[in-house]
Amino acid sequence: MSDADTPREVNLLPDAIHHAVKPGTALLRLVTTQSREGNLDGAWWPRSRDIGAELPALVTALTEYLGPVVRVGLDSDAWEELPTRLIIDDRVVHIDSFPVGDDTILITRGDQDLFSLLVVPPHATPDAARAAMARAVRADNIAPAEQILIDTGTGTGRARLIGAEGRREGQGRRGTS
Repeated sequence: MSDADTPREVNLLPDAIHHAVKPGTALLRLVTTQSREGNLDGAWWPRSRDIGAELPALVTALTEYLGPVVRVGLDSDAWEELPTRLIIDDRVVHIDSFPVGDDTILITRGDQDLFSLLVVPPHATPDAARAAMARAVRADNIAPAEQILIDTGTGTGRARLIGAEGRREGQGRRGTS
């Protein structure tokens, strides 16, 4: 049986791709469905907490799939020396930062189209990063980023555990279109 004949789990990349994953190698995973029903749109595993070094590659990759990125929202406590804007691929990308502690990066394309990506900590092991990224891109994922990191062993420990009873019915997308 060839790899092409092997059934795959929906919205996940083949496991063979991840055997030699290192920080930065699995830079980005995006949800592969049009519905965008899950809590997150993808996941990113930066190599460091230096946003000036990490963000250009992410924005370049996202621009290829989503179109021009105009704004990025970050947790100010999670990154070193945050500028208010960067010039990436000859375009100005505005950077908003707030001490939110939510383990995500928000990407804005156009006026209102918002994409939320899980940020896997640079110190994560390849197996934990792969598990967190795979869970984040599942179309049926309703767990917040913080909980995914806790469940996969990559969390910072600052979050309280959220059980099924702590989830709100219909919890999901923020104002996206």
